[in-house]
Amino acid sequence: MELRWLYAIAAVLLAGTVLPVPHSAQTAATAQTDQVPGHYARIAIMRALDGHSVDWEAGYVRHLEWHRQAKDTFAWYSYSVWASTERQRWIIYATFGHTAAELGNPVSPAEDERDNLINVLPHSQFLGNGIYEFLPALSRGTGVPTPTLRAEYTTVELNYGTGKAFEAALAAEQSKLQGETLWYRLVVGGNTPRYVCLRPRTSLEGILDERADRSLPDKVNGLIVKVTVETLNLRTNMLVNITPEPAR
Repeated sequence: MELRWLYAIAAVLLAGTVLPVPHSAQTAATAQTDQVPGHYARIAIMRALDGHSVDWEAGYVRHLEWHRQAKDTFAWYSYSVWASTERQRWIIYATFGHTAAELGNPVSPAEDERDNLINVLPHSQFLGNGIYEFLPALSRGTGVPTPTLRAEYTTVELNYGTGKAFEAALAAEQSKLQGETLWYRLVVGGNTPRYVCLRPRTSLEGILDERADRSLPDKVNGLIVKVTVETLNLRTNMLVNITPEPAR
């Protein structure tokens, strides 16, 4: 959604960290294709400037309408941070299940940036924007989250050089996962090694009842610098190409 991040995506393409996999139009979100989704996600965060919450929300909704009018095929998720020590009410927006080539060729990037400058930037501050790689060996799910009304979002920061040991430990426990659990590794856009885990759930009750499912293996304790666990609410008025799961 911002032109400057095309340069970061280009760096990923040049590095060749992951071979492209077959294209999917957001399998879990749209339920309209059986193709395997790509392994890249873009996850970003912003907040409204003080006193601008109403104008920011209206401007962001207008910007998402620009994406619809531009026939953007990406599915855009928007979550508000509901339970957090420092990011409460911030917005995490993301798109999942892409190849590197798809992320490197977004719809009308110059016009996208122009619309952002008009509708969003006057009322908000962008606080992070990263490209992540989905890790199926650590996960249960396709890498494209089910659009449920709640989700648990865990960020894990590790000591330098410990990523392989961390992934091996989680992969050894993967068969024990009971519900949708999606692990991603930061590729570009921040300090590494950093991992995030998204656990979509229909309710807060579901998150609390399954908190044992999020536990990290004891053997990774010495690898971790910081773990942050937050609860997210899906913003149903801030979605593109997504039909949210009904409340149960």
